[in-house]
Amino acid sequence: MAKLPPITVSTLDLARLEALLEKQPDSDTVRRLEDELDRANVVAPTEVPDNIVTMNSTITFTMASSKETFTKTLCYPRDMDGAKEKISVLAPIGAALIGLAIGQSIQWPGPNGKTLQVTITAIDYQPERAGDYQS
Repeated sequence: MAKLPPITVSTLDLARLEALLEKQPDSDTVRRLEDELDRANVVAPTEVPDNIVTMNSTITFTMASSKETFTKTLCYPRDMDGAKEKISVLAPIGAALIGLAIGQSIQWPGPNGKTLQVTITAIDYQPERAGDYQS
């Protein structure tokens, strides 16, 4: 797999994600998300750059294999309501998105054993940028 790009995570997202992961059964996605959080540059919510994917961000990304573009909101499992415009942070692609910046790509193991490559093309909404986060 290619070298992983640098990622940035807010202290608030980190605390919430760590609490979530403690309650999850062991899986490849959980272990990989834990590894991502371990290597993240962690900053206060007010210091998160505008171009970074955070929890509850609405982002546009492209899958390299299909050249398809998607716009989804990265959310916690509890917020999944069946809406197709949401993606859980515990889904393989959801776990790959957290902390990436616009223009960054990451290769990530997919659910079928294939390596997926995703590129962030836009962040349509970021709670930190909008001041819509709670500490």
